[in-house]
Amino acid sequence: MFLVAGLGNPGEQYAATPHNLGFLVVDRLAARHAIRVTRNECHALVGQGTIGGKPVMLAKPQTFMNLSGVAVKPLLQKYELLPSNLIAIYDELDLPWGVLRVRPKGSAAGHNGAKDLIAKLGTQDFPRIRLGVHPGHPIPSGKDYLLSRFTRQQNETLDEFIDLAADAAESIIAEGVELSMTRFNGRAQSSKEE
Repeated sequence: MFLVAGLGNPGEQYAATPHNLGFLVVDRLAARHAIRVTRNECHALVGQGTIGGKPVMLAKPQTFMNLSGVAVKPLLQKYELLPSNLIAIYDELDLPWGVLRVRPKGSAAGHNGAKDLIAKLGTQDFPRIRLGVHPGHPIPSGKDYLLSRFTRQQNETLDEFIDLAADAAESIIAEGVELSMTRFNGRAQSSKEE
């Protein structure tokens, strides 16, 4: 079984912000595959189903971003899954808006949610999908930007970006990380924010 964990912050005030892209991708996967992500388990909202004929659990940790590992580690333990069965999906300020990177493992690169996953799991060897959110111009505060609502330009391409990320998650589940890296890394939406 794969555990697909989209990282974000619970609460309506955070729903339409760059820091919640992980939640939005999980919601898209849930809608595509008729999986209800409503059960409270291990400090996360979860739902089980199949994607590409393989069993999956979709999860949205409810611990706030910086404590994502508090939810993810117990879910892996409860279902006797290895970190390699995890697909973490989260925003990445180091990448431009609309650019996606699939990675089989790696450092947190300054992302607090990924940092907590690595600390709690004791390894950085888990697949992840990093979603570029940098607006392409200087921002005075990364934190303020990540927790502010999507801009008008971002909203114009948001749906396509979420679809691309959901496609990448499905590809990892069906075809593995290496092939998904070849297919998705370097790809971006057709119209990126200027």
